[in-house]
Amino acid sequence: MKVFVLSEVLIVVFAFVLCGCVLGKECTNVPTQLSSHSFRYELLASNNESWKAEMFQHYHLIHTDDSAWSNLLPRKLLREEDEFSWAMMYRNMKNYDGSNSNFLKEMSLHDVRLDSDSLHGRAQQTNLDYLLILDVDRLVWSFRKTAGLSTPGLPYGGWEAPNVELRGHFVGHYMSASAQMWASTHNDTLKEKMSAVVSALATCQEKMGTGYLSAFPSELFDRFEAIKPVWAPYYTIHKILAGLLDQYTFAGNSQALKMMTWMVEHFYKRVQNVITMYSLERHWLSLNEETGGMNDVLYRLYSITGDQKHLVLAHLFDKPCFLGLLAVQADSISGFHANTHIPVVIGSQMRYEVTGDPLYKAIGTFFMDIVNSSHSYATGGTSVGEFWSDPKRLASTLQRENEESCTTYNMLKVSRHLFRWTKEVVYADYYERALTNGVLSIQRGTDPGVMIYMLPLGRGDSKARSYHGWGTKFDSFWCCYGTGIESFSKLGDSIYFEEEGKSPEVYIIQYISSSLDWKSGQIVLNQKVDPVVSWDPYLRTTLTFTPKEGAGQSSTINLRIPVWASSSGAKASINAQDLPVPAPSSFLSLTRNWSPGDKLTLQLPIRLRTEAIKDDRPKYASIQAILYGPYLLAGLTSDDWDIKTGSATSLSDWITPIPASDNSRLVSLSQESGNSSFVFSNSNQSITMEKFPEEGTDASLHATFRLVLKDATSLKVLSPKDAIGKSVMLEPIDLPGMVVVQQGTNQNLGIANSAAGKGSLFHLVAGLDGKDGTVSLESESQKDCYVYSGIDYNSGTSIKLKSLSESGSSDEDFNKATSFILKEGISQYHPISFVAKGMKRNFLLTPLLGLRDESYTVYFNIQD
Repeated sequence: MKVFVLSEVLIVVFAFVLCGCVLGKECTNVPTQLSSHSFRYELLASNNESWKAEMFQHYHLIHTDDSAWSNLLPRKLLREEDEFSWAMMYRNMKNYDGSNSNFLKEMSLHDVRLDSDSLHGRAQQTNLDYLLILDVDRLVWSFRKTAGLSTPGLPYGGWEAPNVELRGHFVGHYMSASAQMWASTHNDTLKEKMSAVVSALATCQEKMGTGYLSAFPSELFDRFEAIKPVWAPYYTIHKILAGLLDQYTFAGNSQALKMMTWMVEHFYKRVQNVITMYSLERHWLSLNEETGGMNDVLYRLYSITGDQKHLVLAHLFDKPCFLGLLAVQADSISGFHANTHIPVVIGSQMRYEVTGDPLYKAIGTFFMDIVNSSHSYATGGTSVGEFWSDPKRLASTLQRENEESCTTYNMLKVSRHLFRWTKEVVYADYYERALTNGVLSIQRGTDPGVMIYMLPLGRGDSKARSYHGWGTKFDSFWCCYGTGIESFSKLGDSIYFEEEGKSPEVYIIQYISSSLDWKSGQIVLNQKVDPVVSWDPYLRTTLTFTPKEGAGQSSTINLRIPVWASSSGAKASINAQDLPVPAPSSFLSLTRNWSPGDKLTLQLPIRLRTEAIKDDRPKYASIQAILYGPYLLAGLTSDDWDIKTGSATSLSDWITPIPASDNSRLVSLSQESGNSSFVFSNSNQSITMEKFPEEGTDASLHATFRLVLKDATSLKVLSPKDAIGKSVMLEPIDLPGMVVVQQGTNQNLGIANSAAGKGSLFHLVAGLDGKDGTVSLESESQKDCYVYSGIDYNSGTSIKLKSLSESGSSDEDFNKATSFILKEGISQYHPISFVAKGMKRNFLLTPLLGLRDESYTVYFNIQD
């Protein structure tokens, strides 16, 4: 009976309970710093009680309902005669009940396999390696502790440590990620491990006996309901619920679904108790603390169970004070904690899918529009320091704490829903951009379990030197570690979508090497995408088809023509027969009865383009990013960001690709000194010997040089050794157009602009020490003078030009100090690399996703 009472209250009171119009923009507990996960972790870990008291002294916020709605006028002022229709619209929104299921269907991860040699396949494998490293006993340690069970092993650290209020959140993500990864790979070891986690949690839940399941005691919910300081307990519960649901939907674990429904029953009673004892308003009050995507996971559960309790509870976790602003199409999200509210929007999208209420479709559409138009960077990401800034004022926000990775993960969900509803290419384009730059960029190469929290976008910033830097395998477990392991487990979930019907259709919206077992189309489809490079500006993909036995029906393939593609030079063919290619931002559609051996090819010209930062202030009009197709290009620089294009009439006049052959001309020059290896390096435009660096760092860049041949046309350099006996200049890899210069005998070597004619030629000869693999560099202009490092040096020792007679050394010592081990460059050019000619210097441009620890700049001050 109480279910129906609660439903009645909900229908009357719920829809858009707004506070923003009356009390300001707060939709989370004040002060707003507490919305930041980073800030909360530091605050709770601190022993400064006065600081805590100051932060929590205003821990409350009151909601209202109809009065707030009527006071919140649209941006256009309502006339008096319109007020009645405005009120009626509100009532209609509250009571609408419809249905709409005409959506594209996502292809199951079980039916999609990534090419292991592709960028996405390697990222998936790196994540799988991490999921397999993690230990079950350590993951569930705090759950067992809370349940009063024995706790073998040691708990993990970071945000999963036993004294952190958010503990357990990562375990929920682990269940989701492992279920998605198992569906993507069918790795048996992973299935055993994730099943062991679910089983261990089931034992904990049974021991407590109430349905409650968490790594922290229920006392945190007492504080939550009493509006006392606590760190987002429902946020963690959402992760656990979602993990259990994913274990059921992706891995078929029926035990996980039973555990979830028991948990939901427990929390249904808790919420019902708050409303019964106090009021519905009191429940809304408690939601000012972050609750993750509780509404989303409950709507998903309702779509499986059809249980009205699950629908009611989902409604009760919609956040009216935020959704109401979007309902009246007010771009008022600035100042809100981004990742608190994006999941609420995703939940509202699920509400549309399960109820058909068009208001919630409008909310999701408007939200995506304002984020894209006013609050997103060229990466597709959003937020600065975890918050939304003022709309179209992003030039002032570029720093080390941009683009929280969680927000990108969640914005991809928003865009994915919208694409499924509308088939609009713009949402698929967004998905590609954000996935390419905002997700693939957060892994540190192929090092399992090393990811970042924030993606820095400031001038000269670095992923390694951001506030959090790179995380660690066992002692970070930030929120972005949880969403990170999910992102890399489901890379195959948004490549293919299906429209069911008499003649089934498949929409291919991402060009990722993969295969699809298209069951309704009775076809196995294989997509092979050639690696994108800078010197050949095309994306080429080939689709081959293997119809299943007995297949005879026709079906349709729809291929996205991205917004970044150039119309000129686009080609498509089926079995070598040319097809017309539609304009960008549309689909190439082909319907036929597919036969074995059918081959569909698509060639899309990739164009360079600049994109202004979203800032409508004229003084920032020159701040722009440079993109190559969907790839954001970062300039390898720690300081300069000014580019003057001069008389250039097109981008190709001042941005030129680096040819493939240049990687064979990259070298490092090292020596052994004592027990250490040192390497020839560019240090602030002076040449020094430095400790041998780690790959993927600024130091590795500074120790890598390109051999510029005096007679480049007469020699094909296939390896560094091919240049021995030739005259060369040395160009630092990260300073294109600059070269090493000699400044006289016994003078330090430096760096100068080759365009000024100051480059120094050296004759690259076999090492004077006579050892295999060493070389010496003799000045062409000053015979018998060689590049000389000295003897018994330390890091920072300057390199000079010396002759034997000036060195004061023995022949043996001189030969040793002038002989360098010649190897391939410590760094390499990414296959997508360009040189941008600038005012003071040229920039090496490379995809942001390919960078690890290097300093970079993604927005430039570009002026003609």
